Amino acid sequence: AGALQISFVIKAQIFAGGRGKAGGVVVVNNLEEVRKVSEDLLGKSLVTEQTGSEGEKVKQVLIEKTCSIKKEYYLSFLVSSSLSQILVMASEEGGVDIEKVAHQTPEKIFRVPVSIEKGFSEEELTKLFENLKLTSSLFPSFCNLLKNLLRLFTEKDVNLLEINPLIVSDREELIALDGKMIFDENALFRQEDLKKLSHGEAKTSIEKKAEKADLAFIPLDGNVACMVNGAGLAMATMDLIQFHGGSPANFLDVGGGATKEKITQAFEILFESSKARACLVNIFGGIMRCDLLAEGLIEALKQISSPLPVVVRLEGTRAKEGRRMLAESGLKLISAEDLNEAAKLVVEIAGKNICPS
Repeated sequence: AGALQISFVIKAQIFAGGRGKAGGVVVVNNLEEVRKVSEDLLGKSLVTEQTGSEGEKVKQVLIEKTCSIKKEYYLSFLVSSSLSQILVMASEEGGVDIEKVAHQTPEKIFRVPVSIEKGFSEEELTKLFENLKLTSSLFPSFCNLLKNLLRLFTEKDVNLLEINPLIVSDREELIALDGKMIFDENALFRQEDLKKLSHGEAKTSIEKKAEKADLAFIPLDGNVACMVNGAGLAMATMDLIQFHGGSPANFLDVGGGATKEKITQAFEILFESSKARACLVNIFGGIMRCDLLAEGLIEALKQISSPLPVVVRLEGTRAKEGRRMLAESGLKLISAEDLNEAAKLVVEIAGKNICPS
């Protein structure tokens, strides 16, 4: 008899899905092909539906023996804020086209909420099992898998756990063939083992700088940079920018006790990171007085010359005094009292790319 043929699968390790369709998952038949394909993938920018046009550079590959697949399934765990429970989603239509299934035939993805305190009930496990139409012999291993995944999800502060595909092999084994997890970064202080695994590859230098400055910052692709104190206010500001026809260039929350140093760091990050054509500073003086915030803004902008037109909206305690200080500062700032007015104005400025006189 001839030698047993062993094939391998090589998977690009990037922080995005859709690798298979983008050429990031390759099956080969020998070690020489493993070497060649790995060399071709490493250093390559892989463009998928989730990376954007610039793609993401492949720095690592995963090499495994292939597995004979009888049937593919989809399984995921996520936190449902509306239900205050863990939501388990599953489908017998797993594989590379799961996004298409979700959009075109959403009824094929069924959802089962699970209590965080009580865990799976026998009824919930049976419902999931029956909807996947697995053979009865797999029920014990299926229940064991789901209970272990739930324990992992809760103990490790996971926000999303996705297995795609979950397969039944030709040997009638249930195998989690590929998966990903997204962890709650705010809980990493109690997950020292996970912190050791993180090398920050998914974060840009700007995001790392913001993290070091204790600023909540998320880069986006819009034309209006935003600096706001308070997450809820930041989201409302971004919504208004969008409403008036603009697009936010970032989410940036400087916090309730914004100091001159923190405002300075925030401006540095905004001006360095975005392709914005105007900036909106929306500050509500609740914890801090607006005149003190205005002083911080003035000192920061004197220290850092702004390359963008800056619209400032101050409201709250001593807001009149704060606006007066901005007007007398000698800086080229545009003041707005109303948030809706400020959002409309900054979108107009960004669209025309005009600077304040």
